[in-house]
Amino acid sequence: MTMSEVMIQSTENERGTNLGYKQELKRSLTLKDLIIYGLVTMLPIAPIAVYGLIVQGSYGMVPLVYLVGIVAMVFTAMSYSKMSNEFPIAGSVYNYVQRGLNPHVGFVTGWMIAGDYIMAPALQTAFAAKWLNSILPAVPTFVFIIVFIAINTFITARGISLTARTNLFFLIVEIAILVIFLGFAFKFVFIDGHGAGGFSLAPIFQADKIDFQFIAGAASIAVLGFLGFDVISTLSEEVKDPQKTVGRATVSSLVIIGLIFIVQTYLAALAHPNYEGLDPDMAFFDIAREVGGDFLYYLFILVGVAAVGIANALAIQSAISRIIYSMSRDKLLPFSGKLGNIHPKYKTPFNATIFVGIVSLFVALLGSIEMIVQLINFGALTAFMVLNLTVFNHFYVKKGRRDVKGLIHYLLLPMIGFLIILYVWSGFDRMTFIVGISWMVVGVVMGAVKSKGYKQLPPVMKDM
Repeated sequence: MTMSEVMIQSTENERGTNLGYKQELKRSLTLKDLIIYGLVTMLPIAPIAVYGLIVQGSYGMVPLVYLVGIVAMVFTAMSYSKMSNEFPIAGSVYNYVQRGLNPHVGFVTGWMIAGDYIMAPALQTAFAAKWLNSILPAVPTFVFIIVFIAINTFITARGISLTARTNLFFLIVEIAILVIFLGFAFKFVFIDGHGAGGFSLAPIFQADKIDFQFIAGAASIAVLGFLGFDVISTLSEEVKDPQKTVGRATVSSLVIIGLIFIVQTYLAALAHPNYEGLDPDMAFFDIAREVGGDFLYYLFILVGVAAVGIANALAIQSAISRIIYSMSRDKLLPFSGKLGNIHPKYKTPFNATIFVGIVSLFVALLGSIEMIVQLINFGALTAFMVLNLTVFNHFYVKKGRRDVKGLIHYLLLPMIGFLIILYVWSGFDRMTFIVGISWMVVGVVMGAVKSKGYKQLPPVMKDM
């Protein structure tokens, strides 16, 4: 380690101490590591799972849907960037709201995002297990679920550096298969003359079908497709120079993944412009088979299994382990004395990681996919709304940054982010509200018990 790196490390450790925590996690991640982590979490090949559903509701304009998604989510990503610069500690939105808005609201917000993240690995492994079972029907689905969760828990528990290397490997694999698909699709359309036979604006813009209702509906679809960009901030205490790196990585990964989504769905739309006849569940796989034969079809399934069941689930499990750790060291969860410990050798939230693995296993085996999806969507978007309000409260109200720059960055932009998410949030169906609010009520009750009726602050907040 060079002298400059030592000085930066010392400054970062001092910053953590000033925020009330002793630096215990190992700082080893760079900007590149965080961008890779964000890309893997949002999954470069994510459109393969939902293309068939989006294409029908968007009149074939899937690339436009993802463009709307980038615009919609970038405001919330900027709010994460501002708060990560102000509070470069693990826990993400839990700590941001706790310190920027209210400690008790912070706990409930952390509880909501925890419900999102703790369900996500279970959902990913359940999907991957079903896909793999379709190829290997002799092996029961639950066996694949156990294997996936065991692999992810082992990697996460051993250290963030191993997780980062694993993420890089899977990102390379996903990008490679996308390049292969784009090559086949380009040849299919522009050389062989199939599909649209050349460039077309139809997948991007159809004036007679675009209105406010269409844009609003597209946003509601696309925003949910970008969930996961926020997990970068959960690694703040394991990052070199987190005040600069975390925010940049959050916004950068969101924009990069959006461009990847747009390019691959545009080529898919050119290859098969007759979207009405596509199978909603297997549309992208069928297009892959059309342009590249059975080889590309089965390759996409196998890579999809590995990307969803291991890479994506691994990234999310890393994030929720650190949120559980952060809330536990504040003595706000049951068994906080155990869940808030750091492994002496690996410097990871080892107990929290094992706990998340066990919960993910039971949820994947026993929970319904519909219920899991409902809780994920409700928890994430609720936390996003509170985060945008926190930026306004912390910078514009409490710190009085009300000049022209403050008006734009701390009032206008977070309010736009809040209103966009509020619109999407209000469109959930009744069952999603029932499941989500029930989870919220549990968090409110638990918070009341741990804080003696919301009268006591976490120990770290008292010290400050």
